[in-house]
Amino acid sequence: MNLRENESAEKSPYLQLLSLVMYATAGVLISLILTVLAFYVMYGEFMNYSWLEAANPKFVTVNRVVISLQQMGLFLVPALFLALGEGKKMNVFYDFKTTKATFLLIIIALMAVSMPLMEFSMQLNQKMVLPGFLKSIEEWMKSKEDAAMVTTEALLKMDHIGTYLLNLILIGILPAVCEELMFRGAIQRTLGRIFSNPHVAIWLSAFVFSAIHLQFYGFLPRFLLGAGFGYIYFWTKSLWYTIFAHFLNNAYAVTAAWYMQKNNIPLSESDKTAHFQWYGYVISVILTVLLFKYFKDKTSKADGEQLDKGI
Repeated sequence: MNLRENESAEKSPYLQLLSLVMYATAGVLISLILTVLAFYVMYGEFMNYSWLEAANPKFVTVNRVVISLQQMGLFLVPALFLALGEGKKMNVFYDFKTTKATFLLIIIALMAVSMPLMEFSMQLNQKMVLPGFLKSIEEWMKSKEDAAMVTTEALLKMDHIGTYLLNLILIGILPAVCEELMFRGAIQRTLGRIFSNPHVAIWLSAFVFSAIHLQFYGFLPRFLLGAGFGYIYFWTKSLWYTIFAHFLNNAYAVTAAWYMQKNNIPLSESDKTAHFQWYGYVISVILTVLLFKYFKDKTSKADGEQLDKGI
């Protein structure tokens, strides 16, 4: 991968981080321009703020356009240009090595057994209460969370299979590709060149990954998820696996929402339908740790076999 030593011919990692910030700024500006142009083509107006009201029939379509272009502008474009700036192909710069079915199956198992752990971390996070002198900040955080929930529930309303498949693309595949390229590929890779300890790079990039979503009552589970993706990238030396894991996480949320609607369960009840007994959380932690260790051992063994073959 690239938390290691073979980047001596590259630019300074600090310059790479600065470049990422500049590319992200430019990407956001470009995405804003493309957004208003898309609105003009679709609706004959560059922008109408009433479209951002949840009751507006254009709300869902407008948010799909905004979020999709933001994903590409804020995450995909900077990662792409970082590789181009080093004069390297994306598949080489970010290690898009061929996947192995065994590793993919382990990742599926990891995502499954860690679900209770993720739910428990979400419960802890949602019980967060700030000190009294930070009450105004807490109210702002809750308002942001409520607004995000309104948007999420609107996007996840699916009345036919076509909308479900569209959501799999826009909520499942697109963020998995764009965010993994940025956070594991670009940021973790660059931080790995700054710090001699790869764990620092993994957890720092996971922190940035969670913080940038500005969903404070979901910070902890997303932080843990980002760290998990980071270790998968570090051990496998291939970004395909983290993209796959990220897609599984997002696709599960979309599929669960689809299932609930097909069975007339309100989406607002989603946080009440998956609670486990205390021992379920303990078992989840144990299985997750053991599977991660097994996964690490399997990838190390695979690395050793490749070295023996001179690959």
